[in-house]
Amino acid sequence: MKYGKLIKSIAAFVGVASLGLAFNVARPAQASADKISAATSSELKQKGTLTIGLEGTFAPYSYRKDGKLTGFEVELGKDIAKQMGLKAKFVPTKWDGLIEGVNTGKYDIVLNNVTVTKERQAKFGFSTPYIYSHFALISKKGSGLNTLKDIKDVKIASGTGTDNSVVAKKFGAKVVPSSEFSTSLDMVRQGRVKGTINSMSAWYAYKKDGKNVKGLQAKDVSKDEKPAKISALMAKKNTDLKKDVNKALKQLRNDGTLTKLSKKYVGGDITK
Repeated sequence: MKYGKLIKSIAAFVGVASLGLAFNVARPAQASADKISAATSSELKQKGTLTIGLEGTFAPYSYRKDGKLTGFEVELGKDIAKQMGLKAKFVPTKWDGLIEGVNTGKYDIVLNNVTVTKERQAKFGFSTPYIYSHFALISKKGSGLNTLKDIKDVKIASGTGTDNSVVAKKFGAKVVPSSEFSTSLDMVRQGRVKGTINSMSAWYAYKKDGKNVKGLQAKDVSKDEKPAKISALMAKKNTDLKKDVNKALKQLRNDGTLTKLSKKYVGGDITK
């Protein structure tokens, strides 16, 4: 879900690869990838770096300000690495190829508003959730779109392969591909689509950033679709890494860091 897709989720709460995504990796390459991605936390400590995959175009989670990466998940990544005695290294990657990067050794974890699903859990490891993404249905005021039941046979903008597009299709919408959250909103304004699905947090952050939302409305559709759990994603075999990331997240939750980051970048606490 995503702000630039948020929630992709949220995000885009909102925003993520489709639930039925298949990875076309040759068998020999996959065997090598499994070996690389199974690196233990002790091996990470030897190199002193926690490599993190993200988009870098997904405000307020990861984006560039004055040429430097910043955002909720950028700071979170640094804090997780610090808790593990490591330094964070970020690898900006387009969403379409982002998730599979943990299985090719491109990075150790992904922090990019990735929603936890049963399908993904079968292929990847997930940390405990660090935020929860409430889906938002955004349209022009007076559009008549108030719940997800209203989008059947309606054109809805959404990022290709995101959780938002999965939800849209689930409720019978005609999904029109969109690259970013801001693009989706432009499509709504221009009448090219009737609405877009993202996350409430993306909507809040967009407004907090002073962007124009005149004439638009956002409806929290949690009654139709439960809030998504957003977690760090990693190679399934990396159980040691998962334990250490969970330990770091527990400390960051207990000391108030997660809530502080949420309020700073999103404008409210979305960690519950």
